[in-house]
Amino acid sequence: MPEELSTTIKEMIDKEKVWKAVLEALRLAVSPGTYGTYLKQTELADVREKDGRLLCEVGCASSFAKNTLEQRYWGQITEELERVTGNKCEIILIVKSRKADEQDSISGPLFESKEVIKGGWKKANLRETFTFDNYAVAGSNQMAFAASQAVARKPGEAYNPLFIYGGVGVGKTHLMQAIGHEVLNNDRGSVLFCSGEEFTNDLVEAIRFKSTDKIRLRYRKVKLLMIDDVQFIAGKPTVQEEFFHTFNAIQKEGGQIVMTSDRPPAEISKLEERLRSRFGAGLIVDIGPADFELRTAILLIKSRQRKIDLPMEAAQVIANKIEGVRELEGFLVRLISEAEMKQQEITKEWVEEVLEIAKPGNGRAKIITSTEVFSVVGNYYRLGIQQLKGERRTKMIAWPRQILMYLLRYELKLPLTEVGRMVGDRDHTTVMHGSNKVKLGMETDQRIKTEVEDIKKKLFT
Repeated sequence: MPEELSTTIKEMIDKEKVWKAVLEALRLAVSPGTYGTYLKQTELADVREKDGRLLCEVGCASSFAKNTLEQRYWGQITEELERVTGNKCEIILIVKSRKADEQDSISGPLFESKEVIKGGWKKANLRETFTFDNYAVAGSNQMAFAASQAVARKPGEAYNPLFIYGGVGVGKTHLMQAIGHEVLNNDRGSVLFCSGEEFTNDLVEAIRFKSTDKIRLRYRKVKLLMIDDVQFIAGKPTVQEEFFHTFNAIQKEGGQIVMTSDRPPAEISKLEERLRSRFGAGLIVDIGPADFELRTAILLIKSRQRKIDLPMEAAQVIANKIEGVRELEGFLVRLISEAEMKQQEITKEWVEEVLEIAKPGNGRAKIITSTEVFSVVGNYYRLGIQQLKGERRTKMIAWPRQILMYLLRYELKLPLTEVGRMVGDRDHTTVMHGSNKVKLGMETDQRIKTEVEDIKKKLFT
């Protein structure tokens, strides 16, 4: 390809916009801890054309993050880049991050300067939209919302610590970060948000490079420390020891601690008794599953944030079919993408059509992405994504690959050519042969039927 054409491709691609779309999709596909630790601080550093593909350099904050992404998420990142750009992509991970300077700035004692507090939601690792104004309230989360507002008004005085627990996607992280925004906006002190996984990894890196004093300064000199998924530190003696002293140091200086977990302190196994006691010394409050009205409100808020006019009737149809809040958000992202690509007005009738395509056999819609199918099949057979996409045809790889084709074709209703593109640029006849082989096997062999149904159960539950 001529150099001028390569230049045109680079000019056509808005790197920040593309990477924002990629991160949005990945954030829904991985845990908050994984996203915050490995993906949040990445950037699309460069894009150039090579042999008909886009060569994309992805900057990572550290060699630790780079190695983890290469080993565990290389395939997912590539797939999302190809989906967003509409081109074949090859990624190269490098150690480079535009947020490195921000990370350095939050390593010191944060409440020494108001300059840190000004616009500090980025430095505090908060998401801009996770505020009280954007939080939908109903009976299932009303008490947690009220307690969070009280803490935000008087950090270090009301309910210290505040411990919020609940299932996946019920709004724990949003509510906790809303406290952080309120504290910053009212100049009540410095704020730091991280996941239990991030806290653990920071400590491991600090021990490795003999910089524990720097890490202690970062975590112990804040007015408000928020730890998401704190259950992650359970069973790790050194991490629990450090967190115990961090907890005490912050409370001693009049600071506030807020934590979230998927279960109450009493049910976190391998959590040291002294930590369990401290977690329970403040207020423990739960958030239940979102009801129909709350799901509808969440959809309307999320669509408004994306500057999309989602009719009330369409939001109600979606809320009636999809129960999980993360699935709601995932479906909304998919709906908006399809509407933009097809220049389709979002109406109640069109939403019903899209939902019908996504509906599994139990009548309840759970929106499954191709990334999730790759992940579940790979985990089930202990294979990496690149093995599933690769050229090897041994039985141990070929059969899982055929099941993957079957699920993409019959469960996600993807065209044969699209499935072939995803699974290593294979011809549509190969996809047809592989998926039909699985379909026939399910009809004639109970063992195969059980195997595939087990994988589908992991996908749709």
